[in-house]
Amino acid sequence: MKIAFVGGGNMAAALIAGLAGKVTPGANIHVVDPSPAALEKLHGEHGVSTAASIDGAVLEAEVIVLAVKPQSMRDVAASLQPLLAAAAHQPLVLSIAAGIRAADLSRWLGGYPAIVRSMPNTPALIGMGITGMVAADGVNAAQRAMADQVMAAVGRTVWLDDEAQIDAVTAVSGSGPAYVFYFIEAMQQAAVELGLSAEQGIALAQATFAGAAQLAAQSDEPAAVLRERVTSKGGTTYAALTSMEEAGVKAAIVAAVKAAAARGRQLGDELGKDA
Repeated sequence: MKIAFVGGGNMAAALIAGLAGKVTPGANIHVVDPSPAALEKLHGEHGVSTAASIDGAVLEAEVIVLAVKPQSMRDVAASLQPLLAAAAHQPLVLSIAAGIRAADLSRWLGGYPAIVRSMPNTPALIGMGITGMVAADGVNAAQRAMADQVMAAVGRTVWLDDEAQIDAVTAVSGSGPAYVFYFIEAMQQAAVELGLSAEQGIALAQATFAGAAQLAAQSDEPAAVLRERVTSKGGTTYAALTSMEEAGVKAAIVAAVKAAAARGRQLGDELGKDA
C-alpha cells in the first residue's frame, strides 16, 4: 500500500511509526509538511519521501491521510482539490482532523466521494490508541479495509454507522485521556496531602490506573461488578466512593463528556460553514 500524509505532526508520526516496515515499506510513504525538521526526522527514522507542499507524489498513494489542524483543513483541501480532479484513479481520503465533517470536506474537495472520517486518541503515540471511524457512501469495501489497516497500526478501531456518533467518540475516547490524566493528578495531590512523597504518589497513582485498566480490559465482567468487588460495606473504599457519590462525581463526569460532545457538534458547525 502506498500512503501519503498531509501533515507530519505527532499523530502522523505515530501512524507512520506503526506502518513503516510493518504494513508497508517506509519508501511507500510520502509526507508533506512545511517543517523541514519534522520531515528530516521522519525521513531519517523511517525512510519516507517528503515534500514541503502538496505535490504530484501525493496522488500516487492509495490512501491520503489528512493529518492537519482542523482550522487548516479548508486551505489544504483547496490545494488538493485540483490534483484529485485530474487524478487517473480515486485514492481514499482519510481525515483524522477533529470537527471536520465528511460532507464539508467533500464539498471543499469539489464533491469528492471517497472519504473516511476518523477520531483517534493520543495513546496512539505508544500503539495503544482507539479510533472511531465512519465511511462516506462513496467508499468501497477495499478502501474501507485500507482505512482500517492504517488506523489499526496504532491501536483498535471501532466503525460507526452514523457520522453523528463521531461527536460521542470524540467526547469519550478522543478527549478521554485528559480525563484520566486529571484523575491521576487528583490522586497524586491526595497522596502528597496524606504525607507521601510526590514520587511515591506518582508511582502509586499511575500503576493503579494502568493495572485497573488492564484488569477491566481482560475481564468479562462489567466495571460496576469489578468496582463492587473492591468495595466492602463500611470499609475504606466504601468511604471513598460514598464521598464521591455525595459530591456528585459520577454525574459531573457524565455531564462533562456530554459537554465535550456538544462542543464537537458546535465545532463541526463552525468549521464547516461557508465563509
